[in-house]
Amino acid sequence: MFYYLSFLRPPPQQWGSLSAPITITPQLANDLRTELLDGTCEIYYSWCQSNSICAAGLPNIPKARKLTTWREGSAYKEILVPLPQGLREGTSYSLVLTVHDQGFPHIINLAGPSCGVRPLPVISQPILFSSRSSGQSAGKQEQIRRIYRVPTAPGNQVYLRVTEQTSFDLDKKIWDSGIGLSCWLTDLATSSKSESGLQQLENRLLNSSSLNIIELGAGTGIVALTLGALLSAKRVSNHDGCIITTDLASAMPLLEHNIAQNAHLFTSPSMQPRAIVLDWDENIPPEVSAVKGGFDFIIMADVTYNTASFPMLVRTLKDLVGLRETEPPLIIMGYKERDPAERTLWEMARGVGIDFRRIGERVGAGGAPIEIWLGHIQAATK
Repeated sequence: MFYYLSFLRPPPQQWGSLSAPITITPQLANDLRTELLDGTCEIYYSWCQSNSICAAGLPNIPKARKLTTWREGSAYKEILVPLPQGLREGTSYSLVLTVHDQGFPHIINLAGPSCGVRPLPVISQPILFSSRSSGQSAGKQEQIRRIYRVPTAPGNQVYLRVTEQTSFDLDKKIWDSGIGLSCWLTDLATSSKSESGLQQLENRLLNSSSLNIIELGAGTGIVALTLGALLSAKRVSNHDGCIITTDLASAMPLLEHNIAQNAHLFTSPSMQPRAIVLDWDENIPPEVSAVKGGFDFIIMADVTYNTASFPMLVRTLKDLVGLRETEPPLIIMGYKERDPAERTLWEMARGVGIDFRRIGERVGAGGAPIEIWLGHIQAATK
């Protein structure tokens, strides 16, 4: 399980005072925002002038200062945030919340066991400070950002910027399994020693000259973005293949936005994820079925939260497997148990010739770990 800093009461889009503090209500909770962090936790804040965020990959953010001490009993308390020092009329700043003030606390490191040990930091959208506004505050912000460090080689890294919605739309937030699977893929790509029995998987996924990958239930797109960044560090610019990331139509605007704001990380069009609508209730769309040779890998994370969708998900998997012309695809799934009934997916998948085995896990701040499963295709599937 991971915990996330977010805003129960987001900051405004515009603030009409250059002296009065901004009011927010921070939140420390799980991915579904259904479980608050138990105990106490320090919350720090910093202000980052908008044009300095990720200007050179790493945000230029001043040292954080303590804002408050989080306690579950005062989780709904409004907090006053002092304004940026040297604030001038017409400037824009983003508010950064973290749970420590050492190093680069606003960066989420996707490598190694440290990922998710602390609650994940959050960055607001830019707030325009202007005394010429019509009132003291404008509408509340509807989006937040998080920045992820993806090491691509010893001494090298890139930074993913992933935007989420502040509203409670399930396909517009980061979920635990997306973080856990992204961490696991990063370690697979960058560790000097692969976990036992995973060398063949690593070679096929990360060292192939041509690779077609499709992701189901992409949400914000973090898994596909992580894969695109990792593969870009390993492939030549004329690599032949694709990364297709799919979800319902409602997820497309945010998914496409996240792909666009990270486009500079991908060394060729084949490594830049491409967002396509794929509804498990419908047939495979032409843009997917037309991929030459079918798919080498099917990737998915947090697709088990609705057991009623399992028959459609399994049918979609079978249809995608059927597109493959040569060696059957492998399926990599990040899973977090929320209800034991979700594990019926494994039995249903075996019914169409897909056999899953657990190959790893990632542990966050506590609770159930994120399980990594590998699906093999049996001969009867084709």
